[in-house]
Amino acid sequence: MRPEIVLKFKFMFEEQRRNLLYTQEILSPDFVIQKEDMLDETDWTSSELEQSMRMRLRNRETLFLKKIDQALDRIKDGTFGTCDSCGDEIDVKRLEARPTSTECIHCKEESERKEMLHIDGHKSKSVGRNLRLA
Repeated sequence: MRPEIVLKFKFMFEEQRRNLLYTQEILSPDFVIQKEDMLDETDWTSSELEQSMRMRLRNRETLFLKKIDQALDRIKDGTFGTCDSCGDEIDVKRLEARPTSTECIHCKEESERKEMLHIDGHKSKSVGRNLRLA
């Protein structure tokens, strides 16, 4: 992969990383339930739901931050843009669509096909057009 393309992704990942870390610093106080949020059962339930949504968002951000760090490590060791499965170069268009990709489109499609099969190698009867309702 051309060095200027790798550099473009490196700057993008570093900026995304800074933004995520900054956001996490600002939102940390949001995980504390305030006394005024516990006035009655409805307020308490609403507060718990809101906190649960924040927690899910934080978990997604943490996972994305981990993927960014892994991508930066791949840039550092010179393997960014190389498919983990087949060793071919990942198309730039794929990386632009999904910058943290570790597989080329062909290998990703193959792994998704395999995920559609049951552990015993047969397609699930509840997937696709074979779905029957009782």
